[in-house]
Amino acid sequence: MPEVNPEDVKWHKGIIANPNCSTIIMVVALKPIYDAAGIKRVVVSTYQAVSGAGKEGIEELTAQTKAVIEGGEYPPNKFAHQIAFNLIPHIDVFKDMDYTKEEWKMVLETQKIMNDDSIAVTATTVRVPVYRSHSESINIETKSKLSAAEAKKVLADAPGVIVQDDISQNIYPMPLFTSNTDEVFVGRIREDNTIENGLNLWVVGDQIRKGAATNAVQIAELLLKYNCLMEKK
Repeated sequence: MPEVNPEDVKWHKGIIANPNCSTIIMVVALKPIYDAAGIKRVVVSTYQAVSGAGKEGIEELTAQTKAVIEGGEYPPNKFAHQIAFNLIPHIDVFKDMDYTKEEWKMVLETQKIMNDDSIAVTATTVRVPVYRSHSESINIETKSKLSAAEAKKVLADAPGVIVQDDISQNIYPMPLFTSNTDEVFVGRIREDNTIENGLNLWVVGDQIRKGAATNAVQIAELLLKYNCLMEKK
């Protein structure tokens, strides 16, 4: 993650794997908060576009939506249930403690990328009938107090982050407008009034660009920047 742990490319040897797309989008937003106030716990719910399941996911949503509107049927194939006009709280296979593999990725990869196993993370990942860009509702418990205004400032100054947060004008991130972009968009930044040091964020990013292709290109650029690519002898 170039915005989070770029120095790790200096010691890494062999193939560098991109993290999970939902983890990438979340951690870009978490890192500035972590640096400013530390993080004890993260509760995240994702709203993931069908393109995360590939071309077949896009085709199924399109065909199924048309069939339902016309009064017909289109049995689910790529997804466990009908995705048209529906939400499915099930991405990838179920694993330990009845969490899905996608949810465990967000837990373990966040701790690894942040180099902090003490961060408690719990996730619920949901497939939604949106073509592109994943959205995430993130609740953060920080170690020290960080006001909403302070959080907006550190996020606005962070690399790869665009703050869209003006509720007087109904401005906040939405997948319709974040598709085909390379940044992570953050809005609805507010304090959690149920705990002493809590924040709520709404985060949206194009999972095909920043969540995959763009991040891979950024890693390659880091390798060149740090002169990590050596000729094989």
